[in-house]
Amino acid sequence: MTDNAAASCRLGPDSASLRQDGRLRAASRCSVAAMTDRAETVARAQQVAEDVLFPGALETDASPSVPIGRLDALASAGLYGLFGPSEAGGLAADPVTGAEVTEILAGACLTTSFVWTQHHSAVLAVANAGSEALRNEWLARLCRGDRRAGVAFAGLRRPGLPILIARRSRDGWVLHGSAPWVTGWGRIDVVHTAARDLAGNVVWLLVDASSSVTLGVEPLELAAVNASATVRLRFWGHEVPADRLTLVEPLEAWIERDTAGLARNGSFPLGIARRCSTLLGPELFDEEIAACRRLLHESTPETVVEARCRAAELAVRAASALMASGGGRSVLMSEQAQRLAREAMFLLVFGQTPSIRAAQLQRYRDGSERAAQELRADRP
Repeated sequence: MTDNAAASCRLGPDSASLRQDGRLRAASRCSVAAMTDRAETVARAQQVAEDVLFPGALETDASPSVPIGRLDALASAGLYGLFGPSEAGGLAADPVTGAEVTEILAGACLTTSFVWTQHHSAVLAVANAGSEALRNEWLARLCRGDRRAGVAFAGLRRPGLPILIARRSRDGWVLHGSAPWVTGWGRIDVVHTAARDLAGNVVWLLVDASSSVTLGVEPLELAAVNASATVRLRFWGHEVPADRLTLVEPLEAWIERDTAGLARNGSFPLGIARRCSTLLGPELFDEEIAACRRLLHESTPETVVEARCRAAELAVRAASALMASGGGRSVLMSEQAQRLAREAMFLLVFGQTPSIRAAQLQRYRDGSERAAQELRADRP
């Protein structure tokens, strides 16, 4: 987007700089520029997905960690800065564009996209941080992918006492406890880590992704996306400098943000379903994929759980259809079908909250009861 067009987009509808006879022209310029930016961003993702990620997806799946070249390709395309501000070299993607890019990359190689998606938490946090020094030090480098980030916040969703505590120290913060899921170890420079302070607030810190006597790393073996190099971290009085703080917020504020962002992870199963549909051809599931996408984009806090459940179920059904269509060869490790099927199962629990889990189980119970009723009705 040009500087002038960007400025036009930022002006409010009642701005004195926009006269009535010029409003439509300014709005049109803004719309055209935004559409051009969106199309270019999506085209970049599509090119990396088809030229690099999908052709190498089976190799990635069998690797101990994502080959660095896959992540470098995303950085070269500017996609590490997908949600970063344009003044820092980011693409400033809107949520719809971000969802489309995520869907494309997930359908090409879920493992690579899974590592890549963790990065955006740090980009957004640094971009919105109150510290100018922090932004100057980190933001442009994060947007370029020169520095790459993971994220650790799964413990916030667990009921009961906090599992990771942050205490203030003279020079910053000290961490005690554990972070159960951190993805991309060995491919990231920092972990955007959420801990709880003594008042119950959520403290977000950029923690160097390097093991030490105070930071232990336990690799986790996964049935799918194992090359994501997902680990459990343990902290024993681990010190973090004060200038690595991005935010302190009430737990309630984080819960509200987390709920508002639940729709984003629905793009991953849609990506799997989309790839399966393409491989099955003609696009067997396209209409249902489009309907699920609309549900996610239009979802509210009251409807997002249903939208997420439908997307996850669709991925499993599409992957099952691909497995069935290939017959016995589908179970060979050299086939895309088995990889996509394992990834679809993984996405049933990726980003799963207690409310999503409860809704999933209820849907399975309801489906089982309907099937039993049909079987009883068909019995002579």
